[in-house]
Amino acid sequence: MGSNSSRIGDLPKNEYLKKLSGTESVSENDPFWNQLLSFSFPAPTSSTELKLLEEATISVCRSLVENNPRTGNLGALIKVFLSRTKELKLSAECQNHIFIWQTHNALFIICCLLKVFICEMSEEELQLHFTYEEKSPGSYKACMLLNSDSEDLLEELLCCLMQLITDIPLLDITYEISVEAVSTMVVFLSCQLFHKEVLRQSISHKYLMRGRCLPYTSKLVKTLLYNFIRQEKPPPPGTHVLPQQSDGGGLLYGLASGVATGLWTVFTLGGVGSKVAAASELSSPLANQSLLLLLVLANLTDAADAPNPYRQAIMSFKNTQDSSPFPSSIPHAFQINFNSLYMALCEQQTSDQATLLLYTLLHQNSNIRTYMLARTDMENLVLPILEILYHVEERNSHHVYMALIILLILTEDDGFNRSIHEVMLKNITWYSERVLTEISLGSLLILVVIRTIQYNMTRTRDKYLHTNCLAALANMSAQFRSLHQYAAQRIV
Repeated sequence: MGSNSSRIGDLPKNEYLKKLSGTESVSENDPFWNQLLSFSFPAPTSSTELKLLEEATISVCRSLVENNPRTGNLGALIKVFLSRTKELKLSAECQNHIFIWQTHNALFIICCLLKVFICEMSEEELQLHFTYEEKSPGSYKACMLLNSDSEDLLEELLCCLMQLITDIPLLDITYEISVEAVSTMVVFLSCQLFHKEVLRQSISHKYLMRGRCLPYTSKLVKTLLYNFIRQEKPPPPGTHVLPQQSDGGGLLYGLASGVATGLWTVFTLGGVGSKVAAASELSSPLANQSLLLLLVLANLTDAADAPNPYRQAIMSFKNTQDSSPFPSSIPHAFQINFNSLYMALCEQQTSDQATLLLYTLLHQNSNIRTYMLARTDMENLVLPILEILYHVEERNSHHVYMALIILLILTEDDGFNRSIHEVMLKNITWYSERVLTEISLGSLLILVVIRTIQYNMTRTRDKYLHTNCLAALANMSAQFRSLHQYAAQRIV
């Protein structure tokens, strides 16, 4: 890092990183931080590049793990970031590119270190590294004690990230730091990946389900949903290239040059099961990362003494056009534009996570389920789901299951089963087995489900997939009408 770092290969011998991870304590007011945060190498944009970054910095990270209990330098870095975020809104209004970019760089380093710490140690050890109490120079173990008087930086960091995500206006110059804030929260929640048992008393439960973070619940869920709805693209490369520094250091690259820095941190977490992201996922890193965080929050297990507030928020939000008051018994309630959400869900069903969000909403939120079933353009939602099932051999099993369960939920409604036979479609190009110049949505649904059954019988032989397909057909059967000749033939 630092103003002269321009290549990943230079990082192991970088003097600023050595000082950060070394045996000497660095005060949060030291000019060192401005130098450290002025690094200029392009951020990783592929799993290969991220792997190179991890390999280049592993010695630095391990050195910090060893020395931080005595130096408290991780805490100092976090305090530098926290102090900078207090001026972030004003910096965005004043177009202070350098201040925002250095703040982003601080968070990027924190995110990378947090990932290593989570992989390398238990939650108890992790919490000790974030729980810092400054001692006099002559005292034993000058830094890090866990007691009621110590400062819990981890909770403060999480609250700060929530504020950043929900309160900082999304502009070209704040896009990258917004992505990194969401990504850092996903990395923090990855603790479950390193435990075989289901966590119910983890630090994520401690901080996110009670205490100072809890009041942000509904606002965070609403913001993440709107990030998904808007699908904001990153600013074009070169839009915010910053001027050459006066000390002769490297050129600070524009915000857009580091698109998806945190995206790859999450996708390749732990190096297990990593894959190259689809182009649609990279087209809007903020939307994709927001969706991932939303799903992780929604699927956190309930705490021993409290239900998951993020799931409660997802279960209860209403349409902005619904003027009826929320019952007092419903916590974390908010309103969102259902039409915008519906359109986004229709357009994004090529990704596993968007299909999982659709399933989650249909299954858990009765308001959104009622709204969707009342739509007169259900073909916009059903056709992408049918296309997933039609290309079953190209999809992973989880995506296929989610698509099928969505159909199962929809076909439980008699009104849906009637209306799909009234919607006529023309020239379904992705259905290649036979030319379908005109067919009802209901007949097409029957054809695709039967094809899925046939594929399952000859290939996967999954009894649960088979049962769910037959259940969907059984749900629809009482409302069969005006079937296409080919659909009737396939039933027989």
